[in-house]
Amino acid sequence: MTKPWKREENGETIIRTCAWSPPGCHPVGCGLQLHVKDGVLTSVEGDPEHPITRGALCPRCLALKDVVYHKDRIMYPMKRDPKDRGKDKWERITLKEAFDLLEEKTRYFTEKHGPESIVVFCGTGREATVFHNELTFMGFGSPNACYAQSGWSCYAPRVSQMAYLMGGGYPEIDYAARYPDRYEHPGWEAPKYIMLWGKEPLKSNADGLWGHAIIDMMKNYGTKLICVDPRINWIGTRAEINLQLRPGTDAALALGLLNVIITEDLYDHEAVEKWTFGFDQLAERVKEYPPDKVAEITWVPKELIIDAARKFATSKHSALGWGLSVDQNPNGIQVGQALLALLAITDNIDVPGGCTLGLPITDDTNVDMINRAMEAGTVSEELFEKRIGAKEYPFVCQLMSTNHPDAVLDTLESGEPYRLRMGVFQSSNVIGGAISAAQVRWLEAMQKSLEFVCATELFHNATTMALADLVIPLKTFAEHNTMVESHYGFNVAFNGACNAAVEVVEGVSDLGFMMEIGRRMFPDYWNQFESEEDYQSKVRIPDKLSWEEFREIGIQQPEEIYRKAEKGLMRFDGEPGYMSTTGKIELYSTVYEHFGDDPLPYFIEPPRSPVSTPELFEKYPFVLTTGGRVYPFFHSEHRQIDRLREINPQPIVEINSAAAKRLGIAEGEWVWIENELGRVKQVAHLTEGIGERVVHAQHGWWFPEQDGEEPNLFGFRQSNINVIMPHKAIGKMGFGDTFKCEICNIYKAAEQ
Repeated sequence: MTKPWKREENGETIIRTCAWSPPGCHPVGCGLQLHVKDGVLTSVEGDPEHPITRGALCPRCLALKDVVYHKDRIMYPMKRDPKDRGKDKWERITLKEAFDLLEEKTRYFTEKHGPESIVVFCGTGREATVFHNELTFMGFGSPNACYAQSGWSCYAPRVSQMAYLMGGGYPEIDYAARYPDRYEHPGWEAPKYIMLWGKEPLKSNADGLWGHAIIDMMKNYGTKLICVDPRINWIGTRAEINLQLRPGTDAALALGLLNVIITEDLYDHEAVEKWTFGFDQLAERVKEYPPDKVAEITWVPKELIIDAARKFATSKHSALGWGLSVDQNPNGIQVGQALLALLAITDNIDVPGGCTLGLPITDDTNVDMINRAMEAGTVSEELFEKRIGAKEYPFVCQLMSTNHPDAVLDTLESGEPYRLRMGVFQSSNVIGGAISAAQVRWLEAMQKSLEFVCATELFHNATTMALADLVIPLKTFAEHNTMVESHYGFNVAFNGACNAAVEVVEGVSDLGFMMEIGRRMFPDYWNQFESEEDYQSKVRIPDKLSWEEFREIGIQQPEEIYRKAEKGLMRFDGEPGYMSTTGKIELYSTVYEHFGDDPLPYFIEPPRSPVSTPELFEKYPFVLTTGGRVYPFFHSEHRQIDRLREINPQPIVEINSAAAKRLGIAEGEWVWIENELGRVKQVAHLTEGIGERVVHAQHGWWFPEQDGEEPNLFGFRQSNINVIMPHKAIGKMGFGDTFKCEICNIYKAAEQ
C-alpha cells in the first residue's frame, strides 16, 4: 500500500483501517478511511487501496458515524439493584468500579458454588467470537462457554465437518483473495460455475467472503451461477439455474446431484482414487436418490436437477459456497458431507477456480486453547469435563470445546446437573436477538436461575434490560486496535489492521474486557501481556510481528498454494494426504461411525413438514423459512440507526402473490405468523420469487424506539420470528435446528 495508515490532509487526520466489530459484521475486513477532526469522526469512506474491497462499502460501514455518536449508545458503565431488573433504573459508575464489582461477584460464585456455576454467552459473527472460549476458560475460569443457538447451528457445523472429514481447512469460493493483484494474477482462474447453496453473499458477506467478488467474476470472466434456495433473490435472478427446493430437503437434493454425477460417470476418477475414501459405498447410497424421487421430495423439477449436476461436474473448475441453511437443518451434518463429496469427486477442492482450503491450524484453535488454559491452571481437566452437554453431545462439544446450548437451557430450567448462577453476556442479545429460539423460554429460565448478570454492549436491548445487573460499554472498531482475520482463521484470505481513530465511551473492547478480568482472576498468566496490542502481537498476528510493524503493513495476505494435499501441506507429518483418520477426504466417515451415526450422507424429513406431520400441516399449511439477510442490518443490530432503518423500516414476511390473493392479504398489510408455539406479526411483501407453499420471515426483530422496560422489553415478543421457533430440534449428533424448515399458518391481522 502506498499510503500510510495515518496521514494529515486538509486539516483532518485520516486513519486507514479495516472493519470488523462492533457494530456487528462478519470478519470481511472491508477497507475504510476514517476522517477525524478535533478528535471527532467526521466522515467514512472506502479505501481504494484495500486489495479485496477496493473502496466499496456496504450501508452499515457508511453509517458507522451514526452508531459511534448515537444518542442511545451506552456511554459509561452502569449498575442497578437486582430488585430493579426489568426497570430503567441505572446508576453510573466508573470503569474501575465496574470491574471491581465483576471481580467480586466472580470470586463469590467461584468460591461458594464452583466456577462451573458461571456461564459466558457469546453472539454471532462479531470479534467477540474469537475470544469467547478464551474469555470463559482463562478469564472467568469456567468450563461453560455457550453460543445460545439450538444445535450450535452457525458455522460450527461446517468447521467441524471439515475437521472430521478431512482434518482441517474450510472450503471457500476461489475469488483470488490471497493475491495482491487479485484477478490479474496468472495463477488464478475464474470458476466456470459457482453453486450458491443457501448463501446470499452480497448481503451476508458470510464469514469473511467478500460477496461482491461473485459479481466481479460474473461480469468480467463469464462465471455462471447455480442457486439453491427456496427464494429467488436478487442474485438468483442473474443465475443460469435456480433449484428452488422445499426448505429442509437439502440433503435429498445434494444426494440427487451426486446420483446423476456418479450414475452418468461424470466424476473425476483420478481425484476419487487418490484423495477420497468410501466412494464405492457412496455410490451405492446415492442409488437410493434418483432424480425423479428427489424431485418429488424437494419440489425441484427433475430436469433442473440433472442439468445442474451435469454442468457443475463437467465444467472445470467450479466452486461451491454453502451458507447457514446447511447448518440450520435437522440433518445439516449430512448435507455438508454430501456437498463436500460433490466437490471432492469433481476435483474442485484446492484448485484454481474451485474452492480454496485453509491450512491445518496448529495453534489457537479451540482444542489448543483449552490445553493452554490447563497449562496455565485456569481450568482443570476435571472441571472441563463438567461442561454442560459434553457427555450427551460429544460430537459437538469435543471439537468446539464448548457446552451444548440445548443442554444449557435445560439446566437453567431444571438446575441439573448443577445450577448456573452467574451469567456473562459478551455481545450477545439472547433475549430478543437473532440467534436464539424460544426466547421467552430462555428469558424465564434465566430469570429463575441467574443471580448476577454482567453484559457488554453498545446499546440496551431486551437482554440487558431484563437481566443485567452490570453493563459495560463496548468500543466500536473505530475506537480500538485489533486484527481482523477472515473466516476466523479457518481459511485466511488476509489479516488486516483495525486502527483506533477516536475515543468516545468509557468502555472496553472485547479483548480489553477479557484481559481486565483475566488480570484480576489469573494474573500469573495475563500479566505477560503489556497491552492489547502486545497480546495481538504475541497471540494472533502471524510471524509475531509487533503491532507497529503489522499496522504499517496494513494488509497481510498469505501465499496461495493449490493442491496442498499433494505437497504434504495438509498433514502435520508432511506426507501427502489429509489429516483425517484415513488420510483422505472421507465420503464414508469413520468419525461419524465412531459417534454412532450413519457414516454415509442421508436425508431425513424435518420434524414438522408436509410429509412427516401431514395432519399438522393442514392446520399450518405453509413451510416457514427464516434468516435471509438484508443490507441495512447485521442480524438484530442497527435498527436504531435511522438511515438504515429507512431501507427496511418494518419486519417483512415474503408471501407468494397467488397465495396472498387466496388469503385476502395485500401488499404492506400486517399479518400474523402462527404455529404451535404462538404467533408474531410482520408486514406482508408479495412476490413471485417464492413458492405458493412457502413463506420467509425476517429474523431478529425488535423495536429500540419502544418502551424498554418489562413487560415490553423493546417489543421483542411482537415481531421476532425467533420467539416462535422451537429450541430443541437438533440432529442426531447434536448439530442443527429448524430455523429454515418449520411450518406455520399466516393470516391478516385485524388491526393494521
